[in-house]
Amino acid sequence: MQGIFTGSSPWAMPWFERVLPNVCRLVAFSPTDTIFTRFIPADDPAAAGGSWRRYYKRWSHMTLDQLDAKDVDLVPQLARFVPPSRVVDKRVYSPWHSQELHGLLTSAAADTLVISGGETDVCVLSSVLGAIDVGYRVIIVTDAVCSSSDEAHDAMQLFFGQRLSQQVETAETIEIMENWKPGE
Repeated sequence: MQGIFTGSSPWAMPWFERVLPNVCRLVAFSPTDTIFTRFIPADDPAAAGGSWRRYYKRWSHMTLDQLDAKDVDLVPQLARFVPPSRVVDKRVYSPWHSQELHGLLTSAAADTLVISGGETDVCVLSSVLGAIDVGYRVIIVTDAVCSSSDEAHDAMQLFFGQRLSQQVETAETIEIMENWKPGE
């Protein structure tokens, strides 16, 4: 939920503004239990390795040397929660690539992850699959996730609810808030 995914950005998600209030509600409900993952683009295309180099050649205007630093930050509506919320930076889609997120969750004795944000079919998907692999209970907040592609978003919602139904639960924001006991 960063500036690079809003407004006139080429990576903007059309539903970002629609789901932002629900993401804010979730975070406000328990900011100390919240960990944001923040996608940090490559410094420039040459600094990216592997297939990321080709990706950033296509998106060279979306590298750190071309962006305004504030565009990589969380949007102000969410940044105000840091601290007590924490931020884990990542250079790839998956927040599990480094051990930082898992370390924070382990130290908090977390066993359940309530996942919101964007993009449903990229970073959310990567987060969900990694969380399943690690063994967390995963709940996706269906009205607090979005994508730049409605078709891909809808397909992922179906995928989570059907194909991964034994490993992923889905719920709307209100249901989460009615059943969540912060700090547990």
